Amino acid sequence: MAKLVQLPPKFLPQEWSVTNKTRYANAESQRSRSERLVAESKRLVDEVEKRTQKSQQDVNKKLEQRLDEIKFWKEELDNKLAETVNEIEQLVAYKIRLEKALEGCMEPLAIAQQCLTEREKRARIDLVHDELERELIKEVEVIQGVMALLERTLEQITEQIRLSRSAKYSLEKDVADKFQAIKLDNHCSTLHNNTPDIHYTDNVVRIQGNSVTPNEWEDFTNQNIVKAEKQRNNALALRALIDSILSETAGDMRKQCDSVNFALKIRVNETKDAKNKLEVHLAKVMDEISSQEKNIEHLKKAISDKEGPIKVAQTRLETRTLRPNVELCHDPVQYRLLNEVQELTTNVERLRETLRLAEIELKGLIRNQLSLEEEIKVKENTLYIDEVMCMQMREAISINDL
Repeated sequence: MAKLVQLPPKFLPQEWSVTNKTRYANAESQRSRSERLVAESKRLVDEVEKRTQKSQQDVNKKLEQRLDEIKFWKEELDNKLAETVNEIEQLVAYKIRLEKALEGCMEPLAIAQQCLTEREKRARIDLVHDELERELIKEVEVIQGVMALLERTLEQITEQIRLSRSAKYSLEKDVADKFQAIKLDNHCSTLHNNTPDIHYTDNVVRIQGNSVTPNEWEDFTNQNIVKAEKQRNNALALRALIDSILSETAGDMRKQCDSVNFALKIRVNETKDAKNKLEVHLAKVMDEISSQEKNIEHLKKAISDKEGPIKVAQTRLETRTLRPNVELCHDPVQYRLLNEVQELTTNVERLRETLRLAEIELKGLIRNQLSLEEEIKVKENTLYIDEVMCMQMREAISINDL
């Protein structure tokens, strides 16, 4: 017996119709949704394209604005940096002037101190604390005061150079950062949708933790400029002060140098005058010594000349003592002879006393001669110290406007 084949179930015509209508409705619904999605997609694509273009245009505009801002501040920084660099160069030049001025004080100070040392070699009464010595001491004090002031000013300008260089460093760093920012933003402004090296980047849509606000950015740069301007103003004021100090100190040193030179000339003239007067007195003493020596010789001769008359008178008296007996009479001759011997003895004693006094006076004149000669040597020594040593040394002093 043949095996029966199981046939699929049969549907009713109504079921078939319903099924077909359902298919039609589903297809129509799907097509309708698809059409709406296509239309919506096209609208969305257009909208996104417009927004993308607008966003890119806005970004490009903001990049241009940002570049203008950065360039503006970079130009301000460049100008301020140029001013700061120039000011630092000026300060360095002024520092060199101060160092040269300080070095230039060494020679006048050494000369003034050497003059004081040389003048200590004056002898005896010439070792006097005179006006010249007071002026030399004052000159040493003036120069030492000037050097102390210059050293303090040198410390000030060294510190100002350091501060100005610090401001310069901040400006240079800011300029370098802005140069890099301009370079990067310029590169960003050149990028477009068809640029070959554009790519996706992970984790880029974020705000970096070390970023600052535009106000903070502007304030930072402005503070660098204000700091540099402040140091520039301080440097200008310091340079003006240094000009004044150099002018005044040079004037003070020159004035005191002139005072010393004037006192030195006066002292030399006074010493020369004293030496000349001593030489005049020495000449007079020498003449008087010669005169006194002649007087002594004359007195000695006078005493010697009286030996004969005394011998004659005494011989006569002795001879008359031999008269015999009553002839031994005190006659007028006897009395006159006695008076003559007494007169001659008295006169010889007077001559000898005068001779003694003349010899004492001659010794005094000789001592005075030696004293005058020694004093003249003292004056010659003083003149050599003041006129030769000190004047020649002081001719080397040169005090110019610094």
